[in-house]
Amino acid sequence: MSRVRITGGQWRSRMLNVTIATGLRPTPDRVRETLFNWLGQHLDGWRCLDLFAGSGALGFEAASRGAGEVVMVEFNPRVFALLKQHAQALGADQVELVRLDALKFAASASRPYDLVMLDPPYNKGWIEQLEPHLEALVASDGWLYIEAEVPVESLGEFEAVKSGRAGQVCFQLLKRRGGA
Repeated sequence: MSRVRITGGQWRSRMLNVTIATGLRPTPDRVRETLFNWLGQHLDGWRCLDLFAGSGALGFEAASRGAGEVVMVEFNPRVFALLKQHAQALGADQVELVRLDALKFAASASRPYDLVMLDPPYNKGWIEQLEPHLEALVASDGWLYIEAEVPVESLGEFEAVKSGRAGQVCFQLLKRRGGA
């Protein structure tokens, strides 16, 4: 078992245990710090969706930085159980954990989010499969964050406004074309 550190907000420096699971790659500290520098350090009142929660690093980081609601979706039962333990230990009342397939969740989501974070297992086609649902998932002025094995310059109506690379991780922040 490894660990990741929350890099900012009310739970700054708290450690999260990470279980070993196929396809699970916790977002590195440096990448999360960059993302939240891009977004601004405070997400006060934001609705966030972490569609492949995994270690929980992205979702708990958003909650730590003031997000009003963070929905974390994870299918693996062992990984999900650890996320529940973390949410309870942190007292993360704004975090809702959902054990469901990401595609099924995306197809049934009833409200859009200010920030949607996609960090799926690599080489499984998840991003392409989710593309038809993104218009409804992301609020009109919302952000789409993607981590992938290759750069994602655009996806449907979204285009990258910021991007970076850390080792094997390509990460990008996307906005609707013509969006602010």
